[in-house]
Amino acid sequence: MRTLYVKLVVATIGIMIFSSILAFILSNMYYQQKLKPENDEKITTIAESIKSYIDEYPNINLTEYLESIASVGYQMYLVDDFREGDFYGAEFRDESLAEQTVEQVLNGEVYHGILEFPQETFVTGFFANELKNTIGVPITHDGENYALFLRPDIKLLFNEMHFLFAWLLVLTILLSIILVAISTKYLVKPISELTAATKSLAEANFNVEIETKRSDELGVLSQSFVQMAKKLEQMDDVRKEFISNISHDIQSPLSNIKGYTNLLENESIRDEEKGEYISIINGEIKRLSSMTDQLLLLASLDRSDDLVKRKTFNLGEQLKELVRNYQWQINEKGLMLAYTLPDIEWNGDPALLNTVWDNLLSNAIKYNKPDGSINLSIEEKDEAVIVTFEDTGIGLEHTEIERIFDRFYRADTSRTRTVEGTGLGLSIVWTIIKLHDGSIQVDSREGEGTVFTVKLPNGK
Repeated sequence: MRTLYVKLVVATIGIMIFSSILAFILSNMYYQQKLKPENDEKITTIAESIKSYIDEYPNINLTEYLESIASVGYQMYLVDDFREGDFYGAEFRDESLAEQTVEQVLNGEVYHGILEFPQETFVTGFFANELKNTIGVPITHDGENYALFLRPDIKLLFNEMHFLFAWLLVLTILLSIILVAISTKYLVKPISELTAATKSLAEANFNVEIETKRSDELGVLSQSFVQMAKKLEQMDDVRKEFISNISHDIQSPLSNIKGYTNLLENESIRDEEKGEYISIINGEIKRLSSMTDQLLLLASLDRSDDLVKRKTFNLGEQLKELVRNYQWQINEKGLMLAYTLPDIEWNGDPALLNTVWDNLLSNAIKYNKPDGSINLSIEEKDEAVIVTFEDTGIGLEHTEIERIFDRFYRADTSRTRTVEGTGLGLSIVWTIIKLHDGSIQVDSREGEGTVFTVKLPNGK
């Protein structure tokens, strides 16, 4: 199987070859359509000037004159009425010439062989060293008619340029191949590193090292991959913590249920003890049921936001109803509750949002100090509805605030050992608020209390 490096090198060289062929074809077309007529006209002018000079000076030695012209870079063929001809300058590769062409020039017509040179060949007429690829003009000297065929001696004029261009082409191709191989290796290197890192990641080794100093797209990709690896490591830690927590949270009530069920089998226990044991078993069953319901709700929220059934309802009235439901717990703990809950109509899912308020209020009660206080408020501000839950509870450490919305995360058990929880409530709160395009902020000081601020876009 070819590597990406080989594919890039082969593809680049293929592109170079294809581009060279295409450029040659286009250049040839340009010569045929544009340059060849101009060359024909230019060389015709030179041939006419030679003819004019011979006409102006009839006593010149024609052979010497044509040899002098040939020496400065021209190939010529002079033929008389008897079809006897002489060549001047470099030899023609192809000396064939139609009899009709010679007759045409001897009769006084100009022959445009360069312009009429066939276009089928890839070798342009400018470089075709053939007698028919010339300009023919009639001349008269010493009372005799001649046909003079003329073209530039390309080899004489551009011989060194031929070698120069040949070396230039060879070196360009060789250097291009070498540079393509080097540059492609440089481009492919981070991809190779990413491939190795991916394999390492697949083996649950999240400590990947990738060169991320590049500022191009591959550098951005490498940085994103490193961030992804860190995120996956965090998720793996959360997964392990989830397994540990869910195992403990399920095993603990099951153990209690099993233990108290075994006690109920003892016929010697009193009815009062049986009732107490049954109450504990029911409590543990309720705890398991609550955990199951929360897990199912989180799973539903994760799948899509189709769960959100929006309608307009009174947000203030919803919170007042919630307060009434928790009044007995508030009184039992000796808490002082203050609230500012004006009637505000809002568009959202009342059932899901009631879950949010229920979690936040129950936490404010659960983690509060005896004889503490809770303050609830709603206000409309900058096209948003802001709901605040403030308590004077045990508070949170800075590291705890950063993870408070992680699933199954619970604060320091040394400070919360007297309360029970699944660690899912605030994760549910965060998910529901995000589904309503809102945000939640936590401000807390250890030992002083916590403030949860929910900001919801005004959906009236």
